[in-house]
Amino acid sequence: MTATRLRVRDVQLRERDVRLRMPFRFGVVTLTEATEAYVRVRLELEGGGTGWGAAAEMLAPKWFDKDPARSNAENVEQLRASIRLARGLYTERGDARTPFELFADTYHAQIAACERRGLNRLVAGYGPALLDRAVLDAVCRARGVSFYDAVRTNLPGIDPARLLPEFSGFDIDTFLAALRPAREIYARHTVGLVDPITHDDGHDPVGDGLPETLEDVVAAYGHRHFKLKVGGDGAADLARLVAIAGVLDRARDPYVVTLDGNEQYASAGAVTELWSAMSGEPRLRRLVDSVIFIEQPITRSTALAEHIGPLAACRPVIIDESDADLDAFVRARAVGYRGVSSKTCKGLYKSIVNAARCARWNAEVGAATYFMSGEDLTTQAGLALQQDVALVSLLGLTHVERNGHHYVDGMAARPAAEQRAFVTAHADLYGVDRGVVRVRITGGRLAIGSLACAGFASAAEPDWSSMREMPA
Repeated sequence: MTATRLRVRDVQLRERDVRLRMPFRFGVVTLTEATEAYVRVRLELEGGGTGWGAAAEMLAPKWFDKDPARSNAENVEQLRASIRLARGLYTERGDARTPFELFADTYHAQIAACERRGLNRLVAGYGPALLDRAVLDAVCRARGVSFYDAVRTNLPGIDPARLLPEFSGFDIDTFLAALRPAREIYARHTVGLVDPITHDDGHDPVGDGLPETLEDVVAAYGHRHFKLKVGGDGAADLARLVAIAGVLDRARDPYVVTLDGNEQYASAGAVTELWSAMSGEPRLRRLVDSVIFIEQPITRSTALAEHIGPLAACRPVIIDESDADLDAFVRARAVGYRGVSSKTCKGLYKSIVNAARCARWNAEVGAATYFMSGEDLTTQAGLALQQDVALVSLLGLTHVERNGHHYVDGMAARPAAEQRAFVTAHADLYGVDRGVVRVRITGGRLAIGSLACAGFASAAEPDWSSMREMPA
């Protein structure tokens, strides 16, 4: 299929508030409420025709920029600024370009414009990440094809060599054509730093009838994949992991664990000490054996400054917050990291590029050494969740962290018509429980066959009239 060329004619920015049903602590922040951003674009296709597309993402504080001197409100405004800057860059030129050319031609300008405003590169990538998904959604709808088929036939015109000389001579079309999405994917449940483990923890119950403790979650959803947050205090982390293992070890079937440090450890040595303590604790024997990788345990300011050999010898380590630009995974590999996260808030083209890198590097070493993981940022039901899950499924991942459904009461705050639209269009992914549309997880899995629809993984649209305009 020939790559589509287009012009972006209009970009509308909307948002709405999200209240969490229970607090979520990760790293240095405990969220009780947040805001979700929505981007809607109108395209003019070369040769005639127009199309609308959309994307959504949480404006999450204290993840993109963890400077304690900045308030949560300032963090949110940083992300809004990134979106506004990207909107200007994507609409200022009048010539027709492919979706990937829009991203590639503005990549360096976006970073430079953000740096002039004191915005780091992780923040800089947020705006284009939303616009790129909205643009591709519009192209898919206009052409009547699914996101999966659009990428596999390279409808966006993906050409990594345009930005990265390392891809000179790489057959990207063959790589993309070989991608195969699945009809289901395991949901990896997040255990946050203040989440109750059992009903004996003495927590104040929410009392809304939904799962609260880890015990509840396992019983309700049948999870077999878990992401455990650690907070940088070795003794406290060890004690909490022992409590978690007391629940997970009740299962007869094997389970899978990833450890997420959220940059809370100062060095690889400190994380290695935690791992040694875990390995020496008899009550953690099964949990330790179930850990498949460790995610970004070291603060980004020093994470790539030294080789992490001793830690990497314990378990593979991946970068997440350090994945600030297109070259980050290359730098991380050089100091011992073996993986990188995929998050649509960091950009769909970055995920595709890094997946291609894994394929190249693994072919070079003759083993499945390098890999990607699917991680979450309290992704909400609807556009955000569906686009993120579709991306990681296409890249061949078999499980993905999901936590938005746990900390937020599904689509309860959405208009009834919007809820009906999504559960009707995606009855495998959602269900109705006591009058509220919520994500359906059965046997620890999400059924996602319905995401193979025209557009970027959604056959329904949010209620635009229920949102407010993003502040200017």
